[in-house]
Amino acid sequence: MHLGGELLTIGGLFLIAYVLGRLGKLIGLPAIPIYMIVGLIASPHTPWIGLSVESHTIELIATFGLILLLFNLGLEFDQEEFYGNAGKLLVSGGTYVAINMGVGFAFGFSLGWGTREALIIAGMTATSSSAIVTKLLIELRRLANDETPMILGVTVIEDVFIAIYLAIVSVVLSGDTNLWGVIGKLALAFGFLVVMFSLARWGGKQVSRIFATRDDELFTILFFGLAVMFGGIGDLLGVTDAIGAFVIGLLCGATRYRDRIEQLALPMRDVFAAFFFVNFGLGLDISTFGEVLWPVLGAIGMTVVLNAVAGQLVARMNGFNVQQGINTAVILVNRGEFALILATLSAAAGLEARITAFAGLYVLVMAILGPLLAVNSDRIGRLVERPGRVRRLRGRERAAAEAAAARKAERDARFAEEIALVEAAGSQERENGRPETTTEREPETVSTGTSSVEIPAERPERPARQRDPEY
Repeated sequence: MHLGGELLTIGGLFLIAYVLGRLGKLIGLPAIPIYMIVGLIASPHTPWIGLSVESHTIELIATFGLILLLFNLGLEFDQEEFYGNAGKLLVSGGTYVAINMGVGFAFGFSLGWGTREALIIAGMTATSSSAIVTKLLIELRRLANDETPMILGVTVIEDVFIAIYLAIVSVVLSGDTNLWGVIGKLALAFGFLVVMFSLARWGGKQVSRIFATRDDELFTILFFGLAVMFGGIGDLLGVTDAIGAFVIGLLCGATRYRDRIEQLALPMRDVFAAFFFVNFGLGLDISTFGEVLWPVLGAIGMTVVLNAVAGQLVARMNGFNVQQGINTAVILVNRGEFALILATLSAAAGLEARITAFAGLYVLVMAILGPLLAVNSDRIGRLVERPGRVRRLRGRERAAAEAAAARKAERDARFAEEIALVEAAGSQERENGRPETTTEREPETVSTGTSSVEIPAERPERPARQRDPEY
């Protein structure tokens, strides 16, 4: 068996990915669109390089990448956070997923590609990329932000949703039209999830005994073997290899060796996941992008608007301000690996061929647009809040001017009333004919209702002094 050509091709692709990845880091791009672009450049459907690479050559390695992506997703699932704040997380995360999923399903129907296709498109547009979200929070140094626990809580609920959603999708894509057959497959899928979630919740100590070895080599072989084996079990049970890998990752995350598994599994995930994304790019045909351009633009606009609304709503539910809602929206708007996983499943099930091109172009644009929005979230916040701040300032100025005018009018009216009373009192004395020069009077006090006015007594005329005769 001579594999020199294939090895040379794959090695060259990864070197290209390294160079483009270094350039992408300069503008804050994540790795997912870089790998897809590398595969797209080298695809036999494109005129740039057009390497003749058979898909099955790296298909198995790409499957390992898919399994390790979901395995790490289950491994990083924060069970304590979920079970400790289940009510609050379900309200916040459930609201976010429900808004995006509901409108995404209606959007999928509007394309006219079919019911199953609409379900796939709704899943693509409903959930964020947990890998991109986590990397952005770290790179933008926002882990200490007040809204970050809420964002991570939403991703936890999305992980649970993905597990349930994949179980449903696997049954729907099976094409079984027998009602009892569908019910049986759904019951089997949910039973599998319940058993694995229960083991992860209460069986962590017992499972930890399996990993009791200090040899890193044997330790790595063990968890990798479990991930691949449960991927196969999930596929045989009809719940897909992805969900099987997720639940065994969930179980491994419940052991006391979680940190050690994560430390060894992350480099493996990064390498094998790169194969998955490159392989997906190799299957893309750039000439088909024109057919899905308008649906993709519509999906992008819908995703941005829905995330802006959902981000503000979830932030308001948790007592955060407008800027923190914007930070939440621009972080969670990122889409990535889950959309590509769904596209892979739909292609295997023989659904509408345009879904692959739709997912590829949608993820390419969103994986570039999302980080750019996240980096500029403060500027977006200032642009959004500035008109409102100006309106509030002008409103306060108008209210202050109106209050000052009212106080001045009140003072003028009171002064005019007091002058009128003084003039009335003087007029009354002159009419009564009282001598003004004979006796000295005490000052009078006149009540005006709101205040009293003191009327000074008139000074009597001084009598003429007699001159001394001696002078």
